Amino acid sequence: MKKQLLMALLMLFTITASAQKSENSKSVKTPDENGYIVFEGDECPDFKIKMTDGREIQLSSQRGKVVMLQFTASWCGVCRKEMPFIESDIWQKHKDNPDFMLIAIDRDELLETVLKFAETTKITYPIGLDPGADIFAKFAIRDAGITRNVLIDREGKIIKRTRLFNQEEFASLVKAIDNELKKD
Repeated sequence: MKKQLLMALLMLFTITASAQKSENSKSVKTPDENGYIVFEGDECPDFKIKMTDGREIQLSSQRGKVVMLQFTASWCGVCRKEMPFIESDIWQKHKDNPDFMLIAIDRDELLETVLKFAETTKITYPIGLDPGADIFAKFAIRDAGITRNVLIDREGKIIKRTRLFNQEEFASLVKAIDNELKKD
């Protein structure tokens, strides 16, 4: 009887350990060539972010909206080049649309630095703080660079990712936002 009980416990332990190993291996993804660890079609990782105006936003509370995340920092020259285009071609076009949300996520900088950065780049879209780059690390390996943008559909799925800035890729991002907003 003891031997049968011991065998049953051993089998249960083996099955449980195997299931945990399988579950853990599903969550570990190999980064792509741009350092992303999230991919188109994935459920977007959830996070809470403190905005420069003091309010907090939980990403999952934005379900039902098309959401664009822009990962940025004041020291990023490419970000500074891209941000005026985000301001004019995306934010000014959609800021009054209740079905759209744009959140810039500033990587590991102090509030004062981020406020000055927004002022010098003349952007008016919302910026949140990412101390320690913990939000960034949900999307890309920690030492991966910025700028990068992630577009999320109304159901919370990632539908587009960009890296760095070039006119053609940016135009495709603008088009993807427009197309998503046309959907009911």
